[in-house]
Amino acid sequence: MEHKTRNQIRDVADILPSYLQTHPLSKRERLELWAEALEREGVRRLRTLFEIEYLPAAERALQRADDSPLSIAFSDPRLHAEGLAGDTIGDVAAFFGISERQLHDIVCYCHSGETVLAQTVAMRIRAVVTREAEHKSLLAVWVFGTGLTAALTAIGIGLLPL
Repeated sequence: MEHKTRNQIRDVADILPSYLQTHPLSKRERLELWAEALEREGVRRLRTLFEIEYLPAAERALQRADDSPLSIAFSDPRLHAEGLAGDTIGDVAAFFGISERQLHDIVCYCHSGETVLAQTVAMRIRAVVTREAEHKSLLAVWVFGTGLTAALTAIGIGLLPL
């Protein structure tokens, strides 16, 4: 077995923080890292995927394109280390925990034409994060409100003591 220092390894591999091994990223953190990777591309134009909504599910899951937002995600060392298996629609949807519909809204040709600014895609990803956070907040309010209403009703009709 050959032993090497961190500095020797750095030349041939990306060294990631040790906490990656014990603390996997949340869905939100994964999406944020993808958005950040896209923002590092600046005003670069990336390829979109053509009419993915019309493909059969099995074929759609295998769709990919060089120089696309999906390939940017796959080339990010941190996302790759976290388990992003490839740059296909199926790989990306599964890894980020987003629906194919959400992915369609992020990368499909019908929203931008043949190419899209990397920064635009980053904004679309952050919009998904924001919508999901708002949905969770509304759900919590609804559950709390429903529970409170049920408890007050039960108190009102004498099922629960005041």
